[in-house]
Amino acid sequence: MLLHHILVLAVIQGLTEFLPISSSGHLVIAAPAMGWPDQGLAVDVAVHVGSLLAVLLYFWRDVGQMAIGVGRLAAGRGGPPSRLVVNVAIATLPILAVGFFAKPYVETYLRDVTVIAWATIGFGLLLWVADRLGMTIRRMEHVGWASALAIGLMQVLALIPGASRSGVTMTAGRMLGMERSEAARFSMLLSIPTILGAGALAGWDVYEAGDLRLGLDMAIAAGFSFVSAFLAIVAMMAWLKRAGFAPFVIYRLILGAALLVWVGNGAAPL
Repeated sequence: MLLHHILVLAVIQGLTEFLPISSSGHLVIAAPAMGWPDQGLAVDVAVHVGSLLAVLLYFWRDVGQMAIGVGRLAAGRGGPPSRLVVNVAIATLPILAVGFFAKPYVETYLRDVTVIAWATIGFGLLLWVADRLGMTIRRMEHVGWASALAIGLMQVLALIPGASRSGVTMTAGRMLGMERSEAARFSMLLSIPTILGAGALAGWDVYEAGDLRLGLDMAIAAGFSFVSAFLAIVAMMAWLKRAGFAPFVIYRLILGAALLVWVGNGAAPL
């Protein structure tokens, strides 16, 4: 890919990965909308790895607590760090299990502009309802295994392009009465194991292929994705501490409507 293609896609990924507006939906439509060739899986995963580094840096205290929790669990001890690790694991299992079997079907039947458009609109409205009706009385420390499982089951819907992994998990958190910033915090911690797994597999493929140019493209993509993702996290967390999800919902409605118009004007399926 040309360098400026990689830079644009990396910035799109970084800005949208943790905002509840669907990074996968943006990446799926970005290349064809601009008349570019598909960026390919390796670059796609590289930009996710860059965004992973951003969340690790921003939430370094939580990541440190999770590392302590792993050690405490290995020693057969409990406590808040152990509970956090268990909750993240429980919430991650459903999408790993379903995604393993559903991935071929998702890529074959759901990678479509019309699907992305309606998912963008529908799940945006669901986020609005949850944010309007959900109470704000629970913090992440109040999440038990049942709530973690409910959020994890909701996360499975993120396999639908346009649904937004961060969007559906924040929606679930608000339905469970979590504070807005706390729902976002837990959602972003859930991204860590998923992106780690995908990044490891893609990195191994690049290593086996021995394509140094592809490796350089991935490094550039990851770097720019990291910078834009970190800035997006800072801005979103500051916003959610004093306001709600309405701007993200409005953006989703506008984007979904624009995609439907694009399809109506003859956009080819992806």
